[in-house]
Amino acid sequence: MYIAESEQQYVDPPCRQLMFNGMTIEGFSRAAMQTYWRIPELKLGFDLGGQPWSFMGTPQWFVSHTHMDHILALPAYVARRRMMKMEPPKIYLPARAVGRVRQLLDVFQYLDHGHLPCELIGVKPGEEYEISREHVVSVLRTDHSIPSVGYVVWERRKRLKPEYQSLTEMEIRKLAISGHQVSAEVRFPRVAYLGDSTPHGLDDNPVMYEADILIMEVSFVAKRHRTELIHRRGHIHLDDVTERRDRFRNGLIIVSHFSTRCTDREIDRIVHKRIPDMMDGRLVLWF
Repeated sequence: MYIAESEQQYVDPPCRQLMFNGMTIEGFSRAAMQTYWRIPELKLGFDLGGQPWSFMGTPQWFVSHTHMDHILALPAYVARRRMMKMEPPKIYLPARAVGRVRQLLDVFQYLDHGHLPCELIGVKPGEEYEISREHVVSVLRTDHSIPSVGYVVWERRKRLKPEYQSLTEMEIRKLAISGHQVSAEVRFPRVAYLGDSTPHGLDDNPVMYEADILIMEVSFVAKRHRTELIHRRGHIHLDDVTERRDRFRNGLIIVSHFSTRCTDREIDRIVHKRIPDMMDGRLVLWF
């Protein structure tokens, strides 16, 4: 059947958007399907299981682990940036995976006869990376079935040290000119990204509970899904969230990566039954 040109439409992968405290959260996540998120204001994204066309302009991505639903779009993303004559992107990913991912890209280069320029940066828990003058990203250890990491984006500011706060502006300027460090860096966790993990990824990294925005997986919600088996496979159950309710200090908690064994309607019904107030309205189900 012929489709008129005016009726043709490019079908992008699903993408939802939410604004919170000056940050735009965009993306989608469903277990075994695809996971991808980005924060345009920070010029970064998390995971590349899919790649909406608009995400192509984001120059750096932080990959949590290398299951296919989290990296499947990586070659296409790099190729599209090259095609559009953009700078090669930076891809941060678990250090142990760098060699194999480079081999994967080499295979696609051979098959496609097109260069795939990008910088692959292997990361380890405890490291941090400066992404702008105002923001740094720290790497956290998580607990999944393969090597995995989570990330926290920190906003940093300079503040006058307490011992100088009673001085006049002129006195402070004189101290600074004479070489005194009159200010100190203060950090605020703006965005935490858990990736796929058991509850250890939260409990072992308390900052996850403190970040302004938390993006986390809750793969299973139904009682018929056994929690101990879910943990062995490296995931989180809704029971884990309710047991830790008092620990979440986040302003926004996005839960996603739901198993396809449940429909959206079933997930919504179960979660609202278990958490009627949706954690004072802070909890958002992302379908």
